[in-house]
Amino acid sequence: MKKIITIVALVATQSVLFAQTKWNVDKAHARLEFTAVHMSVSEVDGVFKDFDASVTASKPDFSDAKFELSAKVASINTDVDMRDADLKSDHFFDAANNPELTFVSTGIKATTANHYKLSGKMTMHGITKDVVLDLWYRGTIDNAMTKAKDAGFQVTGVVKRSDFKLGAQYPDAVISNDITIKANAEFAPAK
Repeated sequence: MKKIITIVALVATQSVLFAQTKWNVDKAHARLEFTAVHMSVSEVDGVFKDFDASVTASKPDFSDAKFELSAKVASINTDVDMRDADLKSDHFFDAANNPELTFVSTGIKATTANHYKLSGKMTMHGITKDVVLDLWYRGTIDNAMTKAKDAGFQVTGVVKRSDFKLGAQYPDAVISNDITIKANAEFAPAK
C-alpha cells in the first residue's frame, strides 16, 4: 500500500511540475499591427482592432510555448476609411469570404536569452503558408492590480503579400511585397 501511495504521489507531482498552462491575451494591453511601404517612399501602418490570442506552455521560460492568434479582417484600421474599405475588399483580404486571419505556432527554437524563432502556419485570404517570426519573451511579473501573473511578448516578422495573393494587381513599386508585422501583448493565466 505504501508503494502505491508513493507512486501516486510521484505521478501527481510530475503532472503538477509539467502541467500545461494556458495564458490568454489581455486585450487592453495588446496591439497587432502591420506596415507596408507605399510608392517606395513612405510607410503606411495599420492595426487589427479585434483579435484574440493565447499561449500554452509548461516551462517558466516559455521555451515550449504554443501560440494561437486570430484576427477579424473587418477590424482592419489604417485611419483612412477609403483604404480600409479597399483592404477589406476582394482586392486584398476579401473579408466577406475570409473573415479571419490566423496564426498557429508549430515550433519554437531559442536563439539567445528570451529570444526565439517561432515557426507556424499563417492563414490570410484563404491561403495558409509556413512562416517564421521573431519572438521576444519580455518576462513575467506579479501584476499589482490583478494579483495574478502577467507575461509579456513581442512578435515581429516579415511576410510576403504575394504569398497570400493580397493586392495582386499592385506591383511592388506601389505597395511593398514585404509586409512587416508586429504584435505586443500581455498574457494572464486562464481562469
